[in-house]
Amino acid sequence: MTAPVFVVEQLPVGPEFVLEGPEGRHAVSVKRLNPGEDVVLTDGRGHWAEAVVRAAEGKDRLVVGLGELREEPAPAPFITVLQALPKGDRGELAVETMTETGVDAIVPWQASRCITQWKGDRGLKSLAKWRNTAREAGKQSRRVRFPEVADAMTTKQAARLLATADLAVVLHEDRDHDSEPLATVPLPEAGTIVLVVGPEGGVSPDELATFAAAGARTCRLGPTVLRTSTAGTAATALLLGRTGRWS
Repeated sequence: MTAPVFVVEQLPVGPEFVLEGPEGRHAVSVKRLNPGEDVVLTDGRGHWAEAVVRAAEGKDRLVVGLGELREEPAPAPFITVLQALPKGDRGELAVETMTETGVDAIVPWQASRCITQWKGDRGLKSLAKWRNTAREAGKQSRRVRFPEVADAMTTKQAARLLATADLAVVLHEDRDHDSEPLATVPLPEAGTIVLVVGPEGGVSPDELATFAAAGARTCRLGPTVLRTSTAGTAATALLLGRTGRWS
């Protein structure tokens, strides 16, 4: 089994390290790790080190011997999903599965047809949930470079993001709309890809026009209509396979 991943704010320098706090408690009291077992420490930003458990102390202290510090190269092309806000806990579901699949960044989008509204304290709490979900899913899927979850964007802000991408794509389920298959659209070898996933009610005509003016192409995934909480994951998986990042 792949060694479990634990997150530290900054990777230590030295032959030994003590993992404490919530991560140490999870390692000692939940995972019940024993001397001789392998673990991975990471800052979630691509830096990581293999380690071997030397001792478990109390309920929340894990003493490990550190191996060589390493850095995972930044992914290319870099895949960002602009995710319209789903209802209920489907937002966390989308973040969780996209993170497990391998997305590089997630941007919450307040689309005009979103029922959910991120305002005030509710918006801050929801954003914190998305970020915590990405962190935990990154650990579970044994990643050492977790996706960044940005602040929520308006449609105008999203259009500016799309304008900077090497490939910007709006996923659109309408068969009558002039769209091309995402499976065959030409992809950049490096740079950035930004995917737009609309809400359950779809991307509005005004939003489509705004994104098209920013240089976005309209694409479809396949013959079926996916929910907003699963479309980003399916599209990310397709692109990871096509770009060779899954090879």
